[in-house]
Amino acid sequence: MDPKEKKVKEEEMNVEDILNNGAEEQPQNEQAEDAAPLTHEEELEQELGKAQETIEEQKDKYLRLSAEFDNYRKRTMKEKAELILNGGEKSLSSILPVVDDFERAIKTMETATDVNAVKEGIELIYNKFLAVLAQNGVKVIETKDQPLNTDYHEAIAVIPAPSEAQKGKILDCVQTGYTLNDKVLRHAKVVVGE
Repeated sequence: MDPKEKKVKEEEMNVEDILNNGAEEQPQNEQAEDAAPLTHEEELEQELGKAQETIEEQKDKYLRLSAEFDNYRKRTMKEKAELILNGGEKSLSSILPVVDDFERAIKTMETATDVNAVKEGIELIYNKFLAVLAQNGVKVIETKDQPLNTDYHEAIAVIPAPSEAQKGKILDCVQTGYTLNDKVLRHAKVVVGE
């Protein structure tokens, strides 16, 4: 064989080898390409499944939390309504003994001949009633010789002060004022000296 023919045959063989190798590689590449999208699709399906599970878990948690909050809201509304209706129960039950004392005083006054004894009895009941109020957080607003404080006092009249030291001070209390736990229930109505 001629070296030229030999070279041509080698080139033909190389071309055939390349074509054969390319043909062999091509089906493998096609299979690989077909396998990759399936794997990718499977991964996406798995991710979708996980996402749906997470959504279901979160939905369940949300529904439970929503139900718990709704129950809490209803329970607190019920407790608040009960507190409004029965909140004064303790205070009122502590006043009942004073009412009993007044009933006894009224019966005693019908047959009593000693006015001083009746007066002492009423004073005792009054002091007991003030003690019960104090136990429940109600206090009398002090007015005697106090300077006018508009947070606690209401001046209903101004009169000339008998002395220089009493100017701007309370001379008389027309109506007693009360506080409940340092909050004014009723302002004391007072007369102030000028």
